Amino acid sequence: MLNFNLPRYLPSADELPDSDETPVDNELQELIPGLLKAILLLLWSERMDWFFGVDMGIYYHPDKPPIVPDGFLSLGVERFYDEELRPSYVLWDEQVLPMLVLEVVSQNYRKEYSDKLDDYAALGVLYYVIYSSRRRRKPHLEVHKLVNGKYELQPGNPVWLPEIGLGIGCERGNYCGVTREWMYWYDEAGKRYFTPEEQIKQAQQQAKLAEQRAQELAEQLRALGINPDHLDK
Repeated sequence: MLNFNLPRYLPSADELPDSDETPVDNELQELIPGLLKAILLLLWSERMDWFFGVDMGIYYHPDKPPIVPDGFLSLGVERFYDEELRPSYVLWDEQVLPMLVLEVVSQNYRKEYSDKLDDYAALGVLYYVIYSSRRRRKPHLEVHKLVNGKYELQPGNPVWLPEIGLGIGCERGNYCGVTREWMYWYDEAGKRYFTPEEQIKQAQQQAKLAEQRAQELAEQLRALGINPDHLDK
């Protein structure tokens, strides 16, 4: 249950801006959370109790501007309201805090490692994930978990998130034709889940392999004097 000191009369999501209208500094701020969402849409295609927002405003008070992470994940909420979808994420309507927020650090530093740590901790977000491919001496990925009101840095890559049932990490791969380091979801054993492109490619390879096996079987039958085209007749 959310415990916020809110006014009695509150605006709905439709009455609030959907973001802070600040343009992203880099394509990665859209592509990285977009990839994570795309994987979830396949991985959790049968589930309707989750929502992943990309560059969407999280409203925690009607008189204050929203917090707008590059991506966030909520569990235990309706995946879709209606065909208009969510214009923003309003905590007094949803009654569920995001369980994970993601910030992708661009060339224009936005206090991801300082002020935003405090902001998300005050809000009560369980996992705060920061990714920066520009770091040289420190890990590109940091996963912070809220413990007794303060964030604690979690070791490893990927990092298992038991409350979510997924791991999150980064490694080199290809997405949208770009080969670089990307962020992915992982299973508990540390195996990476496929991207939509990879799943399509795998399905094509499996179909090709099945066709080759069928052709080999047909050739074996013909060698035995059996016409495979007449087996079903």
